[in-house]
Amino acid sequence: MSYGLNTGDSAWVLVSFAMVLLMTPGLALFYGGMVRAENLISVLYMSFVSIAVVTVIWFVYGYGIAFGKDAGGVGLIGWGDWQLFQVTPRTLRGVIPLYVYSLFQLVFAIITLALVSGSVANRVRLGPWMIFGAIWVTLVYLPIAHWVFSSGGWINKWGVLDFAGGLVVELNSGIAGLALAIVLGPSLRFRREGPPQPKNIPLVMTGMGLLWFGWFGFNGGSALTDGALAANAVVNTMMCGCVAMLVWMILERVRFGRFSRLGGTTGALAGLVAITPACGYVNLFGATIIGIVVAIVCTYAVEVKTTVGYDDTLDVVGIHGAGGIVGVVLLGFFATGKYASPHAGIFYGGSISLLGKQIVAVLAVACYTFVLTYLIGKVVDGLFRLRPTAKEEAAGLDTELRIG
Repeated sequence: MSYGLNTGDSAWVLVSFAMVLLMTPGLALFYGGMVRAENLISVLYMSFVSIAVVTVIWFVYGYGIAFGKDAGGVGLIGWGDWQLFQVTPRTLRGVIPLYVYSLFQLVFAIITLALVSGSVANRVRLGPWMIFGAIWVTLVYLPIAHWVFSSGGWINKWGVLDFAGGLVVELNSGIAGLALAIVLGPSLRFRREGPPQPKNIPLVMTGMGLLWFGWFGFNGGSALTDGALAANAVVNTMMCGCVAMLVWMILERVRFGRFSRLGGTTGALAGLVAITPACGYVNLFGATIIGIVVAIVCTYAVEVKTTVGYDDTLDVVGIHGAGGIVGVVLLGFFATGKYASPHAGIFYGGSISLLGKQIVAVLAVACYTFVLTYLIGKVVDGLFRLRPTAKEEAAGLDTELRIG
């Protein structure tokens, strides 16, 4: 067992924190390139204000709820570990400074809230969004982070596998986006016969490049070490993203006879989403299969909104929700029982019980997130008018910020 500060691990996690933080501006550009020009600044702002709102919450009480000592021993919520204002940079959590660990976990919370904004881009006012975000992080993100990431959380203790946030970040944001989209209803320009085309592809691809870069810190940093486990996570992340990108493009060519303006980029994103919970537990073969499956699933999942009629503006539900489910569930088949995994999936000699636990965890997180997000959205919209008026929406939300 190692004691004292490990400078190599600390440096890697600190760099990973910076990489994951960069993902939120990358997400802002990715989202911004897909909306109307008159909404560009407001969409960028929604991601950037998420950084400030979540950071203040995190250091005041958020870390204590997510990673504090479990209240009552039932694995539902942490409580009483309000030490971030009392500790020094030399205080350790394991072999890395507590400051470094808390910063790394903070950026997961930031990007989860920013992801939710994509489902309701073009129809949310900035001020009420900040209020919604503060309440949502407190009541939804922090408890789920405790369930999954904390050693005292019930999902963690039960043996469910989620290496870097398939439940906490991906599924959570996708289901929250669905609930909020239902609360606000479709935008004025929502077309059931087909989604709008992105307006600025170079901006989208620049944002995606930053997201992909940051994802190596997202997944690799979750190893909390600079050794073989981090290497395995990074390699699987690269492989799954590339496989999903190519499969998505092939499917488009077969189905529609052409490549879309956004297809390959969306496919890569789906692959990165799906490998997030699995990257530390599978090998390259598993990463390849996950990439193939998620591309097929998400290709159809993004079309559900036009059939059902909910307005998931930027496909958060279809990519992050569906992709997160794929990655978490397929661990029941492809977890090797090596690397970081104490349990093997069905294809590696494990029992079906792991698959059952993964499915139950998906259902539990999805139900909790949907119900709480729906209620929070209703209350915030009723009290603070979360959605703009039809006139404001038609003019574009940048007018609220006195742009131009």
